[in-house]
Amino acid sequence: MKIITIVLSVAISSFINSIAYGQNDKAQIESVKPSNKLASFGVRGNCGMCKSTIENATKELKGVRSADWDQSSKQVVVSYDSTLLSEEEIHQAIANSGYDTDRVIANEKAYNNLPGCCQYERTQKMNQKIKKRENSPIEHDHNGHQH
Repeated sequence: MKIITIVLSVAISSFINSIAYGQNDKAQIESVKPSNKLASFGVRGNCGMCKSTIENATKELKGVRSADWDQSSKQVVVSYDSTLLSEEEIHQAIANSGYDTDRVIANEKAYNNLPGCCQYERTQKMNQKIKKRENSPIEHDHNGHQH
């Protein structure tokens, strides 16, 4: 009886491992597809609420795998499938949500619809180098807005 239990345990374990490694191989193959692109460009914004809006505008596009906007550098990094959309379409989606990018300026109506704390200076620099500061508080006035 113990032998049957051991044989079944080994068989089940082997089956589970083959499935796990098969899925892992598939994920690795997909990550190196030539259509997978990474775009990094400047986007104006101020705060965590801006981050959420910028990233959501991007992630709603079919083909976007991930998006991360950095408040300090004013840069977004987007991973996307270039067979489903272009980098220009990503710029336009962000601009449509009210935020200027390196290539596309948001229209006045979209910008004016942003909450007050998110209405950035239209001359704000993008693609800034991140300066590392230790123990410095983030200074940002939300004028009563909750994030």
